[in-house]
Amino acid sequence: MKVTQRYKIKIFQNIFFVLFCFITFASLTVGCDSSSEVEELPNKASENINYAPQPGEDWEVSSPEEEGVDPLLVEDLYLKASELEKLYSLLVVKNGNIIAEDYFNGGSIQRKSLIQSVSKSYISALVGIALEEDCLTSLDQKLVDFFPELVGQISDPHKKEITIREMLQMRSGYPDEETHQSFLDALYWGEYPELIIDFPLVSEPGEKFNYSNLTYSWLAIILSRTCEENLRDYAKDRLFEPIDTEVGDWLQDRDGYYIGSGGIHVTARDAAKFGLLYLNDGMYEGHQILPSNWVRESLINYSRKTRGNIASFRNLGYGYGWWTAKIGRHECTFAWGHGGQLIVLLDELNMMVVSTADPFFGQHDGNSWKHEKAVFNLVGDFIKSLPGD
Repeated sequence: MKVTQRYKIKIFQNIFFVLFCFITFASLTVGCDSSSEVEELPNKASENINYAPQPGEDWEVSSPEEEGVDPLLVEDLYLKASELEKLYSLLVVKNGNIIAEDYFNGGSIQRKSLIQSVSKSYISALVGIALEEDCLTSLDQKLVDFFPELVGQISDPHKKEITIREMLQMRSGYPDEETHQSFLDALYWGEYPELIIDFPLVSEPGEKFNYSNLTYSWLAIILSRTCEENLRDYAKDRLFEPIDTEVGDWLQDRDGYYIGSGGIHVTARDAAKFGLLYLNDGMYEGHQILPSNWVRESLINYSRKTRGNIASFRNLGYGYGWWTAKIGRHECTFAWGHGGQLIVLLDELNMMVVSTADPFFGQHDGNSWKHEKAVFNLVGDFIKSLPGD
């Protein structure tokens, strides 16, 4: 019995070994065949990505290959963009040509989006024009000079020293409205001159950076008062029409002034024209729209301690209505609006990336920031992947 039992066990062991070898070989063979088939199969996700720019009279179009950009990097950018829930548009411009363009989640080439605080960059440009035309005489003019009706009611003497320069740089001393709900409520209520009195200073003028939306709305009021013209009409004649831009809505405050902190609606292509103006030292199609020295001064970093890093955007600084950052090996300047509105300038590459997205108007919470940060991740990762010139 013991011999027979050992014999049976031996037979089962041999059968098991043969089966094991057969299954292992079959698995390896199928695995090799499958990987071979996978390599031959087209990437269905990539097949559905079409970032070719739409032809039109307002922009010259090209392709990544023609402008020396790796098309695989661009393809990856748009593949990831298609996964974002709140992104409306994404444009890449190189050497003055749109080389990639697509629209998402209801966005379109005609859609005029609320660009939120990108509006501040437009206000900064209008300040530069007003200086050139002598509507403003100096950046050292005082805030209170344009609100004489309030001077007798201002008790804090430091407020009487705030200059236009400090307002442009976000160094006026007024607080970031997002630090207190009552400040946000007042911002959205829309009666702005009185807030010069009501809002406290949190630092002395010029001392440090504080992101104050109100200061740019006051700058918009200053432009209207000193240039003695409706700001929309002033901007249309001197900025919008010269760069072939058609503005949609522009929000107004309760006194009828156009809001400078974030009320302009434009298409992504028109936002890109504004960015191109800064890449070209204020020139547009051979015409000097902005003084070249103003463009250069606007893009200088005057505040090295502003906010923390955002995704790949590191060492954030601030100029005159424009942010500065380093992304990987690349230095950039950018206009930034809540929700993911971006005009990112890469001067060394003669390149620009523009995005528009859900503006989350009146919504400042974790959900809005999550989607806004997703746009920063998208754009930052793409720029980081670009080789340096």
